[in-house]
Amino acid sequence: MPIIDVHGHWGPWPYFRSSGLLGETNIDLMDRYGIDVQIVSGAEAVTYDAVAGNAALARVLAAQPRLYGYAVVNPNRIEASAADLRHHLAGGRFVGAKIHTHYPGRAIGSREMREAFALLNDLEVPLLLHTWDPDVARLPALLADFPRLRVIVGHAGGDAWREAAHAAAECDRLYLEHCRTAADAERITYAREAGVGVERLLFGTDATLVDPSVSLGVVRDAGLRGAELERVLWGNAAELFGLGELGGGAGR
Repeated sequence: MPIIDVHGHWGPWPYFRSSGLLGETNIDLMDRYGIDVQIVSGAEAVTYDAVAGNAALARVLAAQPRLYGYAVVNPNRIEASAADLRHHLAGGRFVGAKIHTHYPGRAIGSREMREAFALLNDLEVPLLLHTWDPDVARLPALLADFPRLRVIVGHAGGDAWREAAHAAAECDRLYLEHCRTAADAERITYAREAGVGVERLLFGTDATLVDPSVSLGVVRDAGLRGAELERVLWGNAAELFGLGELGGGAGR
């Protein structure tokens, strides 16, 4: 069964000396765990320079067909990010946008985040949004004003995974992706019981920050089988990002 990881990173992290230094680090981990395709954001772009980090990632994507990219949008510099996002989407190797809430210091309910959402709604590009607190409950009301925007709730709210589950149950354009290091059990089961269909659950790892075995364990804990497991591990991502031709492991 193919696997598409919708939450990866490429490049060195400023707080580690030796994690993710080479593109091969991603590929090594993908090979180890049978991951065919990974959608990544540049670590440099996420943490301190979106434009420079996106440019560095573009050079990597041109040489590595198993990786696709998120162009990081900095809500504090929306005009520069808008031009940068349009440039990278036109190249075909970037298939979505990534916004981190903590590094730029903008909460989901902020004016700056609203402007970023408006941009992504106009471009109709999927957004991977870092979420880690009860602020995630604001998303259904916010998305009501942006009817073409689809949001992957990165980390599924983190510590606020229950609030994220109920938000996703309220809005069918929210997708839950559960990667994180804390091993709270039955997060996926809780979301499904709250009303989130299997078609809006995605597999992500947070590699190279976190070993993919953690997220694979979360999926196994959910007891998914057959067609449901296929949807979560690759089918939903292939549909969301238009990567259907990669099903069956052709991307490896």
